[in-house]
Amino acid sequence: MHDHFIEDPLDIREAIAEVPSVVAAIAACVDGSPVVMVATSFTVGVSYDPPLATIAVQHSSTTWPDLAAAPTLGISVLGDGHGPHTAQLASRDRARRLHGIEYVAAGSGAVFLDGAHSWFECSVEGVHRAGDHDIVVLRVLRVARDAARSALVWHRPARSRVAVDAQP
Repeated sequence: MHDHFIEDPLDIREAIAEVPSVVAAIAACVDGSPVVMVATSFTVGVSYDPPLATIAVQHSSTTWPDLAAAPTLGISVLGDGHGPHTAQLASRDRARRLHGIEYVAAGSGAVFLDGAHSWFECSVEGVHRAGDHDIVVLRVLRVARDAARSALVWHRPARSRVAVDAQP
């Protein structure tokens, strides 16, 4: 174990950002139009019975209030081919986030991006304040995956392709 622990908040933030995580798009139809936001905090396996997942959403998000009201959310774990589109999906220009990106809107209102590694249809189970974020607990209603695609992973603030695939 390393003996030198750091306490500086900026150093802690940088160290946390270096932990690899998948990049997920959270999307739903709101008032007839698709709305999407990106998160690198999607966690699965929080519970298996019932199946639960979580995302962390900044309090400053202007997109989350719209998505939070949707009855179902589509979570698309981005595939390795989405790398060039992550900045666009996360941009402040909500109207252009999905421009040129193919997606499917399910009858439930959940929206799923084509080319993803896996897709989770979820409903919001609960929301808990945690510092400058809310932890959103999601009930997984159904799931699909593409075993041929690798997940897009965020690491050391650069998007990189890491061999994380959905082998049955």
